[in-house]
Amino acid sequence: MDAATEAFVAHRNLLFTVAYEMLGSAADAEDVLQETWLRWAGVDLRTVRDQRAYLVRMTTRQALGRLRTLRRRKESYVGPWLPEPLLTAPDVAEDVELADSVSMAMLLVLETLAPTERAVFLLREVFDLEYDEIAGAVDKSPVAVRQIAHRARAHVAARRPRGTVSPAETRGALEAFRGAVETGDVQRLLDMIAPDVVLLTDGGGIVQAALAPIVGADKVVHVLGGIDAAVSLRPAQVNGYPALTVRLGGKVDTVLAVRIDDGLITGLYAVRNPEKLSRVDRETTVSR
Repeated sequence: MDAATEAFVAHRNLLFTVAYEMLGSAADAEDVLQETWLRWAGVDLRTVRDQRAYLVRMTTRQALGRLRTLRRRKESYVGPWLPEPLLTAPDVAEDVELADSVSMAMLLVLETLAPTERAVFLLREVFDLEYDEIAGAVDKSPVAVRQIAHRARAHVAARRPRGTVSPAETRGALEAFRGAVETGDVQRLLDMIAPDVVLLTDGGGIVQAALAPIVGADKVVHVLGGIDAAVSLRPAQVNGYPALTVRLGGKVDTVLAVRIDDGLITGLYAVRNPEKLSRVDRETTVSR
């Protein structure tokens, strides 16, 4: 293995994570990695002081270009758009910052940032790059990057889940939720979800799904009551946190993740688009 290949392979999981957190799509993240590799293969390694930082900057540049294309694609997306779920190893939850950064709830918060803000926030807060290194990735001065980082932190802080929710707490909430759904216990469901809970269902126009967010405990419980009795709900580790996979005929039909605030489920994210479910039967390695 030559030096360029060895370096790329060594950092590949990190680069995939950068691209995925920028895009919310594993398929597009893989395309970004391919583009990054083609450019990296032509770099004179003697000019590279820090291979990790250099590769992260290259990946970020490619992801920024693709993110703008994806945003145009999302404008014509049928119904709510949700990130592509990843089956992740249990040890991801041990890195609290990494697990939080790839969680479904956080990826939806990141969707509200402008592309450059998203890149700056991730490179600084998650991947711990210095401001001058980030400046080279987003074509801004270090002073401008500091200002963008400050603005992005405030934006994320105002929208992220309130307080830290442990995997154990999420797992407990999901176990109770699963039991209530399977037994049709309406009151138990009402007790564990917030009055203003939001259910987002992503079918991508391919399978049946609500075309708008479903808001309010009564409406959400009504939808949950219509779940086919033939399905099975199984626990899984998705995007760093406990989640549920809904299986029908042995195949994954839906991945269900939750957001928890102050002990109540405030968000339910149901990914049904079959084009987004290809990675939930095998683990994807993420790192930082």
